[in-house]
Amino acid sequence: MAPVDIVSWAESLDQLLQCKTGLLVFEEYLRSEYSEENLLFYLDCEAFRSLPPESDRTAAARRIYREFVAIGAPRQININCVTRAEIRASLSDPGPDCFSSAQRRVHSLMAQDSYPRFLKSPVYQALRLTATST
Repeated sequence: MAPVDIVSWAESLDQLLQCKTGLLVFEEYLRSEYSEENLLFYLDCEAFRSLPPESDRTAAARRIYREFVAIGAPRQININCVTRAEIRASLSDPGPDCFSSAQRRVHSLMAQDSYPRFLKSPVYQALRLTATST
């Protein structure tokens, strides 16, 4: 892990998410807080959007819906009922962007809440200190 990478994680949530190591550290931090569902949903949406047209999008969309979107889902994300209903309605023929609205909301929540907490966390502060002292 290059010192520059660690320092760049503080530039933006997107910068952190683009770094494989940063992503792993952030996910582990969120897991320690029992709040990794937003990140996992975000990553699943990215993978879903990249599915080739011939893949079974319907099965993938339903899995994401059951795991993150449905009321009472094991890793239920915090989205409004209108967005939840729109996703549910699109499950019969889901396009690559059927989760986009919810994904933007989750990204915004992470940027405003869990990402700033991560930057203040002892984990990140220790990594940053190590990176800047070398």
